[in-house]
Amino acid sequence: VQLQAFGGGLVQAGGPLRLSCAASGRTFTHMAWFRQAPGEERDFVSAIRWTIGSTYYADSLRGRFTASRDNAKNTGYLQMNSLKPGDTAVYYCATKTYSSGTFYDPSNYNYWGQGTLVTVSS
Repeated sequence: VQLQAFGGGLVQAGGPLRLSCAASGRTFTHMAWFRQAPGEERDFVSAIRWTIGSTYYADSLRGRFTASRDNAKNTGYLQMNSLKPGDTAVYYCATKTYSSGTFYDPSNYNYWGQGTLVTVSS
């Protein structure tokens, strides 16, 4: 699976931003978003079970972030609202091609996009 993430940028606190992740190649079971701030570990943000559209979120982000997909375009989206400076990070999309393994563990994802930087200014 080839993944291309885009949509990052500089946004003021309180503003919205939408990330996109275009996938090509083989099919996959889940697409997820992770983020990594400088000096921090890569953290789970959200995941979507591709065939049925079920969504999952990190507890701290539920209500502000929304994952969705467009099957026709084979593209996933992460709508981020009410952004905070603490959301500043490189955001990665990833897919896993097998059904086993938890959706929130990055080690279960075998394909990764290049990352897109989101910077939230105060």
